[in-house]
Parts: sequence; C-alpha cells; structure tokens
Amino acid sequence: MRQLLAAPAPELPARRPLIERIACWSVRHRKTAVLGWLAFVAAAVIVGQAVGTSGAQQYDPGQSGQAEQMLTRLHVASPPAESVLVEARHRAGAVLTAAGAAITAGEVRQAAREVASALTALPRDAARIRSPFSRGGGELLSADHHAALVTFQVAGPDAAADHAVAADLAAVARVQARHPGLVVAEAGAASTDRAASAMLGHDFAKARNTTIPLTLILLVCVFGALIAAGIPVLLAGTAVTAAISLLAIPGQWFPVSGGASEIVLVIGMAVGVDYTLFYLRREREERAAGRSRPAALAIAAATSGRAIVISGVTVMISLAGLFLSGLNIFTGISAGTIMVVGVTVLGSLTFLPALLSWLGPWTDRGRLPWLGRRRCAAESSRLWAGLARRVVARPVLWGAAGIVALLALGAPALGMRLSSPAVDLPSSLPVVRTLSQIQQQFPGRPAPAEVVVTGAHLRDAAVQRGVAALAASATATGPVRGPVSARLVGGGRGMVIQVPLAGDGSGQVSQDAVLTLRDRVLPATLGQAGVTYAVTGPAAWNHDLDSALHSRTPLVFAVVAGLAFVVLLCAFGSLAIPLVSIGLNLLSVGAAYGVVTLIFQDGHLEGPLGFTSFGGIIPWVPLFSFVLLFGLSMDYHVFILSRIRELWCAGLPGRTAVVQGIGASAGVVTSAAVIMVAVFSLFATLSGVDVKMLGVGLSVAVLVDATLVRGVILPAALALLGERAWYLPRWLAWLPGRSRASQASQQAAAPQPAAARPEAAVAGSAAG
Repeated sequence: MRQLLAAPAPELPARRPLIERIACWSVRHRKTAVLGWLAFVAAAVIVGQAVGTSGAQQYDPGQSGQAEQMLTRLHVASPPAESVLVEARHRAGAVLTAAGAAITAGEVRQAAREVASALTALPRDAARIRSPFSRGGGELLSADHHAALVTFQVAGPDAAADHAVAADLAAVARVQARHPGLVVAEAGAASTDRAASAMLGHDFAKARNTTIPLTLILLVCVFGALIAAGIPVLLAGTAVTAAISLLAIPGQWFPVSGGASEIVLVIGMAVGVDYTLFYLRREREERAAGRSRPAALAIAAATSGRAIVISGVTVMISLAGLFLSGLNIFTGISAGTIMVVGVTVLGSLTFLPALLSWLGPWTDRGRLPWLGRRRCAAESSRLWAGLARRVVARPVLWGAAGIVALLALGAPALGMRLSSPAVDLPSSLPVVRTLSQIQQQFPGRPAPAEVVVTGAHLRDAAVQRGVAALAASATATGPVRGPVSARLVGGGRGMVIQVPLAGDGSGQVSQDAVLTLRDRVLPATLGQAGVTYAVTGPAAWNHDLDSALHSRTPLVFAVVAGLAFVVLLCAFGSLAIPLVSIGLNLLSVGAAYGVVTLIFQDGHLEGPLGFTSFGGIIPWVPLFSFVLLFGLSMDYHVFILSRIRELWCAGLPGRTAVVQGIGASAGVVTSAAVIMVAVFSLFATLSGVDVKMLGVGLSVAVLVDATLVRGVILPAALALLGERAWYLPRWLAWLPGRSRASQASQQAAAPQPAAARPEAAVAGSAAG
C-alpha cells in the first residue's frame, strides 16, 4: 500500500465513471438523497399494502399442472381432502397391545359416528363425508375393526381452506376429548397447510428477531463503533422492507410462495451488510491514508462502489436463472431476491455515501474501549498477507492441496439421492404423525391420485366401461389400489376419478405407482374411450417436479455460468479471471453439496440440528443452492479481484499485487464472511428440513470461499497465471472493463487535496 501511495499521480480522466458521479451527486445533495431514500421505502410499503397479496394462480409442473388447468377451465374447485383417524391408542404398528385390545370395536365405531355427525353439524358443512357406515365405506374400517377412517372435503373456497379447516379440527378435538382411550386425529392437505403456515410464521418471526440483533452485535465488533455498526443494518433493513413490499406487484402476475419473505430477509441482510462493509472499509482506509472525507468517499465510490455494482449484477443474473426452471415455486423467491439485491445496490450508490457525508465525524462515535481505535484504523492484515506470500512462492503445492481439500469435501455429493419426504414438515408435528399412522393403517389414503377427465360425452357407455375397467385394475397389494371413485363435475363436462396409490406420496414406490397409472393402466382403460385425461395428486406432483428439475437443471447451470462469464469479462477485461472465478465457485458449491449430503442424507448431526433423515436430499434444494451460492460467492471474488487489479494497474508486479490485494481486503472479507455465516446458520435452526439444508449449504460455501479459496487457491491460481491473468485479445479490446479498471486505479492512486467545504470538494471531484 505504501508503494501505491508513493507512486506519482497519473493524469485523471476528463470524465469520471457514472458510479462515481452518482455518489458525488448524492454527497452534494446528501439531505435530498437520504430523505429521498426513506421516502422511497415508505412509498414501497404503501404501494405493497395497496396492491395486496398475490392473486396469481399457481400450477404444478408437468401433467399435474395440466390437470389443475383443466379443472380451472371447468370452473371446478377441488377442495382439499381431509381424513380423521379413529383407532385404539395403544397400538404398536398394526398389532394391538394388551392395553389396546381392551378398546372394543364398538367404541371405535361409536367415535367414528360422532366424528361424522360433528362434521355434518358444522355451520359450513364439510363436503362428501364418507365413513365406514356410508355406502361403499367398508374399506374405511380395518380388518380387526380397531381402526376407522372418516374422510371429507373442506367446505368453502380452496384459497381459504387452511382457515376453514380450523372448525373441523375443533370438532374432531371435541370428539377426542370424549374418548381418551382412542386416537381421534385429523390430517390432510388443509390441516397440513395450516400447520405449515403457522410454522413458517414462527420461523419468519424467529429469523427477523434474531438476524438483526445478531448482525448488529457482530458489526459492533467489526467496526468498534456503535454508529458505524448501525449503518449496514439501516441500509439492509430498509432495502429488505422495500423489496418485500414491492414483491406484491409482480405477485399479481405470478405466484409468490409463503417462504419468499423469509429468504428475502436473510439474503437482503447478507448482501446489505456485505456492500456496506465494502464501502465503509475503503472510505476508512482512504481517510487513514490522509485524504479528506469527500475525497475518500469519491475513491470508495470509484472502487468499492464499482465492485458492488459488478457483484450485484452477477447475483441478480444468477437468481434470474431460476426463471428458466419453469417452476412456479421459484418465481416469487427469485423475484424477491433479485429485487432486494437491486434495491441494496441502489442504496449503496446513493443513500450510503450521502449518509456517510451527512454523519461526517459522527460515523466513528460510540467507540468501544480498546477495540474501537484498532478497528477504525482499517489496516492491512499481516496474517492473510503472510499466507498469500507463502502461497505465491509455491503456488503448485499450495493450490493442489487446496483443490484436493475441496474435492474431498465434495466427494459425498457423488452419492447424492434426490427424493422428497412424505410431508416436508418436522416429524414432531401432530399432523405429520397422524399422516404416518393413516398410511400404516390405510395405505394410499393420505395421498390418492386424481385423474381429471374431459370429453364431449362422459356419460357414454364407452367412458363408463373405461371407468369400470380402471376400478377393476385396482388390487390390494399392487401399485394401483382400490376403491376407485368417480364423480362428474362442471355440469357434466368433466370427471374426477380418485385412485389410491401404493406408497405415501413420495419415494420410489409412489413414483412407480404414478408411472404405472399413467403409462399402463389409463391408456388401457380410459385411453380406449376417446377422452382427454391428466393425473395429479401428491405423488404425481412429486414425480413431475423431479422430472422438471432433472431436465431444466443443466440449462440453468449453463446459462448462469455463461452470463456470469460475460459480466466478469466486461468488468475485468480478462479472459482468465472469469474462468478462474467460475471454476472456484463450482468447487465451493461442490463442497457445500458434499457436506449437505453427508449430514442430511446420511443422517449425521440429526440431534444437534433437530431433524430426522429420510435418506435423501429434497430435489429443489441443490438447484436453488447453486443459484444462490454462485451469486453470493462472487461478492468476495469481485471485491478481492478488483483490489488486486487496481494495484496491478498502478504498476505493481503481479505477485506483489496479489499479496497486497489480499492483505488489504482481508479485514472486510473476513468480517463479511463471519456475519454471513452467522446469518445463514440461523436457517439451520428453523423447523423445515429444506430450510436447514439451505442454511448448512450456504454457511459451508461462504466459509470455504472466505478461507480456503480466498487465502490459498485464488492466490495460487493468479500466481501461476502471472501476467496472463489479465490478458485480453486485441479483438476484444473494445470491452469497457480495461479502461474502467485503469480509471479506478488512477483515482485511487491520485492524492486528493482537502477542501474547505465537503460540497465544494466533491463538486470539484465530479467536475475533474
């Protein structure tokens, strides 16, 4: 750094880059910029409240989605199905214990009658109530008559089912209270959604109430000053608030899942803190070098501000790759995270420099004893610079050791098995236990397939023969189970056939049952009647989701990597740097995949993390993790590489630039990584297994990036490449990256005179 500051000041360009001009305008009009930002956040909240929640219809992928669209065209709502299990309380699997045998079959039958009567007597009657005593209901009674099932559909519109089912749950609970020797419990689509909504609400509150205080505590330790520590939280908090509110606008065109806000919060806090750290650290460093506060802000905008824009664009491009998956479950999350990153970048270029200028010396007020003075100095890290010096001296040895370590971490991912649990909720929830008990006593009941049929003449004899043949194909132990029930819908223009399937709605047994029904049974029965049909239901949805992910994942990987290459090529004016960055990102993602496989698929750390392994990885988690990790990992790469290139453009030898660049950026990268790992680790404490997988994977990847990749593999790769790292063919000389990087380095190297007034100094900087 001393060599850089001692270098003669090159001639400054006639016109400053746009990023610096925006920052200079914000500093000159700091009151307008700060109040304008707060007004923007307030307007976003008002607009979000006015627009309301998402009204877009969500369809499942593949044939499941086709079936749902057929029902929509028929104006048929398919109310969620619920089941009430009545059985002897003391039962070990399918065998009654001595205590359970004391419960007579008559008590089970009496309780089942009371459940049916209680549901019928509700002000909003449950629809299609079936019990062991209704016509054709004999299959709802177990062979020993000590377990019975009452099935029904929740009354009211499907969108409000998780609220409407509350009355049904209360009625069942009253029957349970009268029969303490029995298990009288309800489970189904609506009650599961209700439990999931309550769990998500609790998790979101926990994440919100924990993330902000934890981040603030860590920032106080990073900056050593209370006011400086509050600035990143202020930027991130306002950006998250605006993004979540504005998410209501695209939510009118595509569905937004319930967990989108939770992920937007964590991603927004992570990038908001990262970007503020980049900016603040550089501003402090320039002030420590003797530059005035306005000059330091201008240099921070030209260097760290540029790195923030490059990083933000890369993150948004990566997240946009989720739209290529064609899955509605990703659209809301992708839109929300893109929005929060974009808003944070905007705030980093406008609100942040204006606020720092407005606060002035107050930024470093509230210093902590002992820690504050050392943290405010913004010195280069001797530890990381020393490690980088050793690595560039023997790059082959160190680089090979680092790559071998990452490959070892990622090795378990070679055996990754993608599968879904029967219910993506903790097994400790009562509704999950009830679903498992229903599956044991009445296989196929919790997750029947629905065949939606349309045609001109559904009452014709040919169609009736097809339905009868379908019912005849059902066997007690085969993939297609009985009984098969059919009903006309949409004024006779459609038909819905319920077909119980083997399995619990997930796993290979259910997948095989869906394929048997679609590819063999239906073509041989309804396929001969000249009608159109499609199969939906939990098992069909899981199969279609897995198929869509399998076919679209390579496309997402290729497009995200390709677009990131283009962005980095334009940003750094080099062919090698994008390739190295993408390669290192893929190694980090592979290491995260390996650790997630080892923990969640193989069942390690079940106790500490509070989950029960189902022997697989939820199919959408690897794709979503890749997109997030690929974008977020670029934060560190872009910041470190920008600093190294800045020093290289100033005339330092390649290896010296690597050592000094890593040492100069070590403080902010280490601090940002500690905070990001802490925030992502909160995911692992939440209830959902999928969210735990995300938390562990993101934490591992960030930790690997900030240590092994940053300290060993990256400097080794740059040392081996030497001057070739910054090579750009002549036919690509028109790219803007080389000239912008040179300007940034010139601005950083040029001594800036102090001005009498901040406004005058920044105005002069912008004009120069």
